Amino acid sequence: MEKKSAPATAKPVQKSEGKAGSMFASIVIPIAIIAAVCIYLFILGNPANFEGGDNANHPLPGNYLGQVYKGGFIVPILIAINILVITFSIERFLTISKAKGGKGLEAFVRSVRQKMNAGDVNGAIAICDQQKGSVGNVVKAGLLKYQEMHNEHGMTKDQRILAIQKEIEEATALELPILEKNLVIISTIASTSTLVGLIGTVLGMIKAFAALATASGAPDATQLANGISEALINTALGITGSAIAIVAYNYFTSKIDELTYSIDEASYSIIQTYAAQHTENNRTI
Repeated sequence: MEKKSAPATAKPVQKSEGKAGSMFASIVIPIAIIAAVCIYLFILGNPANFEGGDNANHPLPGNYLGQVYKGGFIVPILIAINILVITFSIERFLTISKAKGGKGLEAFVRSVRQKMNAGDVNGAIAICDQQKGSVGNVVKAGLLKYQEMHNEHGMTKDQRILAIQKEIEEATALELPILEKNLVIISTIASTSTLVGLIGTVLGMIKAFAALATASGAPDATQLANGISEALINTALGITGSAIAIVAYNYFTSKIDELTYSIDEASYSIIQTYAAQHTENNRTI
């Protein structure tokens, strides 16, 4: 009965958290686009940033907001990308921090190992309840299966060990997708932000070269400067978004690997303790 009830209680929680993550992404993306357009039109494009109070004119000397506005229609797209990568980075940081639980991972694994070596399974479960988070949930699932197999006499030793391993693997498979959710968005931004900025760069250079090819033969210095400025602004915004996304993605994947390693370490202790105790019982008999 315990074997059937555990997945039944775990899966709805995982599904609800997965739906919450998808809903978060579906809400954040349009909000980021709207916010980026508003920033572009009303902050960067504020007439006070330009000569004569008209955003069709040149930006005031030293006014960087007006200069960014002159980057063209690619600028709000890049602003939205930067907002998204920052928002999802904060969301992933909070989620992974929560998944780690209350104590440090090393201290938690050490405490579980000590309890298992002392044969205090209930104490190890209590530590998991205090730890909470994904690591605590997975280790607790393994400990509950440990108790169940300890009282199971219709299976061989290897079958019991495999049952414990399977329970831990299933619990891990339920927890890891939550940690990795939305990382695909960050990784996509890391590869596409520079490309979007490159599009703006190309458009700006097209305008710059068009300013050189005038009918009178004399280049239009104003249009030339605007074209080069547009190209550089889009390049800077694109590189900024990509750099933040790359750093964030690598940081979060390393943290997830750390959580996975802690789960594996605690699981190994559970299985080895069970195997050792079972062997000792057989020798005593």
